[in-house]
Amino acid sequence: MTFDTLPHLSLLTLTIIRFVLVTGVALHILLTKRNTSSAIGWIGICILMPVLGTVLYVMFGINRVRRLAKKLVRGRSSHRFEDSHSSSWNRELDGQFAPLALMVGKLTSRPLVGGNTITTLHDGDGAYPHMLQAIDNAEHSVLLCSYIFRNDQIGGEFIEKLIAAQKRGVQVRVLVDGIGSGYFLSPVYHRLRRAGVPCARFMHSLLPWRMPFINLRNHRKILVADGKIGFMGGLNIGDENLVSRNPPSPVSDTHFMLEGPVVKQLAEAIAWDWSFATQETLEGDIYFKEHKSTGESVARIVTAGPDTDLEKIEYTMLQAATLARRQIRLMTPYFLPGSRLMAELGLAALRGVQVDVVIPLRSNHLPLDWACAANIAPLLDSGVRVWWVNPPFNHSKLMVVDRAWSFVGSSNLDIRSLRLNFEINLETYDVVMAETLDDFICRHRNRRLTHHDLDKRNKLIQIRDATARLFMPYL
Repeated sequence: MTFDTLPHLSLLTLTIIRFVLVTGVALHILLTKRNTSSAIGWIGICILMPVLGTVLYVMFGINRVRRLAKKLVRGRSSHRFEDSHSSSWNRELDGQFAPLALMVGKLTSRPLVGGNTITTLHDGDGAYPHMLQAIDNAEHSVLLCSYIFRNDQIGGEFIEKLIAAQKRGVQVRVLVDGIGSGYFLSPVYHRLRRAGVPCARFMHSLLPWRMPFINLRNHRKILVADGKIGFMGGLNIGDENLVSRNPPSPVSDTHFMLEGPVVKQLAEAIAWDWSFATQETLEGDIYFKEHKSTGESVARIVTAGPDTDLEKIEYTMLQAATLARRQIRLMTPYFLPGSRLMAELGLAALRGVQVDVVIPLRSNHLPLDWACAANIAPLLDSGVRVWWVNPPFNHSKLMVVDRAWSFVGSSNLDIRSLRLNFEINLETYDVVMAETLDDFICRHRNRRLTHHDLDKRNKLIQIRDATARLFMPYL
């Protein structure tokens, strides 16, 4: 071999490496990616940039969350409910929403349970006193999960109550999101840990090889005390939610207090999250209780996330919209759904269903507002009525169909919530609750968005909005 042959050997070696990398990545994509556009995009990137594309795919293209969930899923069964097909409520519920009840039961493997009392709470002013009282009254356990948990005045009150509960022998577990409650600094996490309260940060790591997880967030807001009273919805923990105190940037929201058999499903959900983050399995009656009937509501928890629960909240909404006969009301802080939900809402409007989407006049994330403006025209074309809510910014996430079925919780109507975040919602077959929430949504229809509002934007604004729309999955 002469010196002159070395460049040719190097070129041959690089060609082989390029072929191996592209082929290996392409085969993995073909076998694992369900979304055609995503698959084509990743393959294209790897063909154009074999080395860099492979590195990017290994870091950001592989759903390691689902792989981790498969390892943990066996431990999830210790407190599962009976198979959803055996639920008496699934069998006995008849009428318009019977197909929905059956479908969600099969989808979630959770039964519908009756005998619940569900209380609607508005803003931190209405919800925080009940939540703090539940922590105060706890004798055995407190499980708390929050996307945002601030170390401000109201956050400090929660911290002190949790520390006091821990000191009197209550088993306290607190889970905060690794992004929402501070990535580099998380005062709540460190304050609780210093006081001896078990606290974990969901999907948090400063290690470079774990950076892909920062795009996967636990957006759930759950509190369960003694396994018998629960809270869930859209409310984070922070002073901005105390609207009556006129904070600088007030956030209005809707939360729910649960009592009855459905609380066990709520406790199961937060226990799974804790196990996912810490590998500690929570067991025993202090966390999971069998409840007698406390009210008239029939309800079920629906979880979603990029693990074993992928897209279950979206599928539930799609099926409910399909069954709508008269009205669909949606209230959400951010409206950037994918093509499936957009199409279903448009089709519902075209077949004569009155579809109302209620969104803030201005949210707390301007790029989301820009993207929404570029994405919403097809719904207006179909006859969907889109309404703006006047300030303060309303963070409620509510869906009501035909004033009979409700779907509430933590999930926004955007691709991040429906595909990337860990979310939790509650479906209820409770006419009284549905009518109350429907009236609440209707009261917030302050100004209707029209084609004229979209058309009067100048070209630069339209270009800005269209550009923001390209980043919908990451906003």
